[in-house]
Amino acid sequence: MTTVDTRLADRLDRRTGTGSLLRVEGLRVRFGGTEVVKGISFTARPGQCLAIVGESGSGKSVTARTLVGLTGANSRVSADRLDLAGTDLRRTSERAWRKLRGSRIGFVLQDALVSLDQLRRVGDEVAEPLRLHGWGTRASRPAKAVELLRAVGVPEPEVKALQRPYELSGGLRQRALIASAIALDPPLLIADEPTTALDVTVQAQVLDLLAAAKERGTSIILISHDLSVVARMADEVAVMRDGEIVEHGPAGQVLHDPRHGYTRMLLDAIPSEHTRGTRLTRRPSRATVSEAGTAPAARTRRPVDRDRPVLQARHLTKVFRGPDKVDRTVVDDVSFDLFGGETLGVVGESGSGKTTLARMALAILQATAGDALLHGEPWSALPPSRRRPLRRRIGVVYQDPLSSFDPRWSVGRILTDALGTATRPPRSDSEARERAVRLLEQVGLAARHLNAAPLRLSGGQRQRVAIARALAPEPSVIVCDEPASALDVSIQAQVLDLLTDLQDELGVSYLFISHDLGVIHHMSDRILVMKDGRVVEHGTAESVFERPRHPYTRRLLTAVPRLGSA
Repeated sequence: MTTVDTRLADRLDRRTGTGSLLRVEGLRVRFGGTEVVKGISFTARPGQCLAIVGESGSGKSVTARTLVGLTGANSRVSADRLDLAGTDLRRTSERAWRKLRGSRIGFVLQDALVSLDQLRRVGDEVAEPLRLHGWGTRASRPAKAVELLRAVGVPEPEVKALQRPYELSGGLRQRALIASAIALDPPLLIADEPTTALDVTVQAQVLDLLAAAKERGTSIILISHDLSVVARMADEVAVMRDGEIVEHGPAGQVLHDPRHGYTRMLLDAIPSEHTRGTRLTRRPSRATVSEAGTAPAARTRRPVDRDRPVLQARHLTKVFRGPDKVDRTVVDDVSFDLFGGETLGVVGESGSGKTTLARMALAILQATAGDALLHGEPWSALPPSRRRPLRRRIGVVYQDPLSSFDPRWSVGRILTDALGTATRPPRSDSEARERAVRLLEQVGLAARHLNAAPLRLSGGQRQRVAIARALAPEPSVIVCDEPASALDVSIQAQVLDLLTDLQDELGVSYLFISHDLGVIHHMSDRILVMKDGRVVEHGTAESVFERPRHPYTRRLLTAVPRLGSA
């Protein structure tokens, strides 16, 4: 270790000091001719949490990546000051950055769905920082990885450590990322949306873990679109918009007495029991961001057709065999009816069987027992050749739309391909283009997006394309599997308003899966609560949230972070 490295280590280990660990002044980041971070300044102190919030594209994640030397190709970074415990990071080489990352600065990446190597075991991914920085031995690191997985709330960590990331739920993958980031207990932890894919109980465990790290003197920079999480964790909040910090101050002041209109708009967009029956956005959800808005208005609701079940589950059961050769029942005897124009919410912890239930309802996963009916007729039990012509009746919107798109295809081709399965497919290229444009307009996009590659769109725009694709065959049912979990609060509000607008206009039914109880309460007519593969409670949204009967439901509701907890 060089003298500079030793001096840096000594400074960073003094975590109980009152000075600043990281000082950022006048930070600017440019890609080509576009400046995306415009001279921002802030300080991270030992034992405190600074939260950075803002819409998609505001510069939050670029700022986070810059602080760990991962801004990306073709970027230009400048700052009046970028100081980590007395060391100037503006002059840090890539070799020096590799020594800092993991040991001195922990980084939780935003996208757990694609950030882990799908070909490696989860335990190896978690242990990678230990290996790179020479911690322990080849024999001792696997046990440490299991210990870390257990610390972040992963059930059966010995089993999960042997699995590949694609075999885990989104929430479990997110916890594995966090375990890797805290493996060496770094003095500075930068967490970019660390609870995005987590249910409320596991979210509470992770926040407890981060709070314990803060108590030990770790400095945390938290980037999150969940303002309730921010309220629980943050000592200070910086609100970013278009690359600038528009409001910065103590968390209590920013979240409860905001000075800037943009901050107030973010707070108004949070879905909860108080927003049921109203719009979340101050503008029509199909309007562009540049258009002037109106105050949130009441929703004009189409009545639910209780005489017409459109999707039914009858005793659906699924058993999987794990890497330890043990059979596990992940969905156990689940039944439900979904009616015309209704939203049936499904909520539960990660690993409770929500997504497996959805895949069986979609008939893309074969049930071990039980079946699903579509419009009262056999559906999941049909052979693929007979089921294929009926598939247009049921659509799906996934949690991660980018992974569900062919990366070689434009938006236009994605929609044209979906239109090919409609009851009346387009008869010509010109008709296909016209109908694709109508779909884009229906979800608040424009004809200019036809030629765009999904990779070049924002998260909110990609989710709108995913909704347009689901609508193309004119289905009567759409399965929404965490459709807004990866979106910041304002874009989430636009997407949720869009879904309710389409339901009121078209009468489509939603099987709506989410770990976010605020979203479930806002969107759902009725709710299923799942635990360990079984439905432990069901009823109207009002009865489940206001008069929960099952202890597990009450525990879920107790674990929900609230703005009032700041």
